[in-house]
Amino acid sequence: MRRPDHPTTTRPTAVNGALPGPESPESPEAREALEADGPGGGGPGAGVPERTVPGAGAPETGGPERPVPGPTIAPPLPADGVTAEAVLAPYLQGQAADFLRSLRLHREHSAPSDAGGQGAEAAARALRRSARRISGSLHTFRTVLDPAWADHLRTELAWLSGTLAREHAYAGRLTRLLDALHQLSGATLPAARGTKPATKPGTQPATTTAARTAGAPEAQGRAVLGVGAARAGALLERQLTLARTRAHSAALQALGSSRFHAVADAVALLASEVPLAPGTTGRGAEALLEPAERAEQRLLAAVVALPADESAEPYNEAQDAAWHQARLLLRLHRYAHEVVLGAADPVLTGAGHALDLHRDAAEAAAAAAAAARTPRIAPATAYALGVLHADQRHEVEAARAVFRETWPYATAMTAP
Repeated sequence: MRRPDHPTTTRPTAVNGALPGPESPESPEAREALEADGPGGGGPGAGVPERTVPGAGAPETGGPERPVPGPTIAPPLPADGVTAEAVLAPYLQGQAADFLRSLRLHREHSAPSDAGGQGAEAAARALRRSARRISGSLHTFRTVLDPAWADHLRTELAWLSGTLAREHAYAGRLTRLLDALHQLSGATLPAARGTKPATKPGTQPATTTAARTAGAPEAQGRAVLGVGAARAGALLERQLTLARTRAHSAALQALGSSRFHAVADAVALLASEVPLAPGTTGRGAEALLEPAERAEQRLLAAVVALPADESAEPYNEAQDAAWHQARLLLRLHRYAHEVVLGAADPVLTGAGHALDLHRDAAEAAAAAAAAARTPRIAPATAYALGVLHADQRHEVEAARAVFRETWPYATAMTAP
């Protein structure tokens, strides 16, 4: 988080040739607490004039330096005399109030009279949104909060947010895959584009079927896909609908548990009082800058550590984890920016959206590969799932390209 008197963009530095590694949330539950939500809109920093970063141009051609958006934080920090508590507490209390309001709406719309369930779904999204922001802020600003309290509440909010998010994730994944199947079955198709879903021993891999069909005329490939697409869609619908149903049951069970009621009580207390670390009371708002800057530096380091385009392979699922990590760290930076300046960082909106698309495509591809491992499926079904897997992996690559195009700090994309 850059101070006004230090306007230049800071970069991760290499130590003995190695870049500093990003700090991740400590547990899978903590990572789940940062599930995707919509990218931030305008706010402080919008309309900042462009500046030029030396070395961001094309070195091979000696072209002009590449314009890069200005510093993430343009407005001044809170005025002298404003304490860290006066900045952090209202944010956490506001998110706690939103959490409780969303919980009340969820209970109201969960009644049988709400046949469509749209009100309950919207309330659940708002509930997760507040839980993510509270949890992310507790992670970033742990040093100025009571650490035991912050760790416990963050863990519980992560559990809740992750549990509530699964049903929505399965529904979105099914819609994405069925739409993709529909588009692929009516279009001119490549020969499965080298897809490689894994298979169980004794079953026919999708790639084998795809390879046999690769040399067939285009019409034959489209005919095979047309037959297999309907069966593949039905298989995906059975599998993901079952997973969604189980996730819905788990969410209902969680919302009725004593553990959830304890979380709600803790958030209700947070709405009126924010426990601070000893010695934090009365400290200036500058106390929030150091943890916010650490969150930003972890994000920059994670982006530098992303595999270069030259090392990319058509099916590089092993690289997905690094991209998912960058996405979660961008979320933490975004929430820290909201705490300090009251709004998300608009400069990173496009990059955040690209990482969300990357996550969705990667998980959809994994679902297609898992379906292809179903025993005793027909060759045409395996072929359709192979093409679908390939299509989603190409969507992964496209999202990575969009991220690199929209990432505003071009010199941070390549390690020194």
